[in-house]
Amino acid sequence: MCLAVPGKVLDIRTPESGAPMSTVGTIDFQGTRLEVGLAFTPEAKVGDWVLVHAGYALSVLDEAEALETWTYLKAAGLADLPPELSGGQYRRQPPL
Repeated sequence: MCLAVPGKVLDIRTPESGAPMSTVGTIDFQGTRLEVGLAFTPEAKVGDWVLVHAGYALSVLDEAEALETWTYLKAAGLADLPPELSGGQYRRQPPL
């Protein structure tokens, strides 16, 4: 079974060579931040939500879709709800 998880784009970096396959971004998954490849989503920009699987963003989502997915993950016992839905706070990790 495969699982893709929504995250919010915090920053985007393209190497000096400008090679689009090397573009990466820092993605926030409800407090956990990871480096993710953005080769498949060149339209993604800071502040967008992306659906991530195996270290790559596969599509750009609107916020409602992303939050709905987090609701399903919570119902399955796989995640905490984001503050927009639970009234809680993000569990932040130190910056990378």
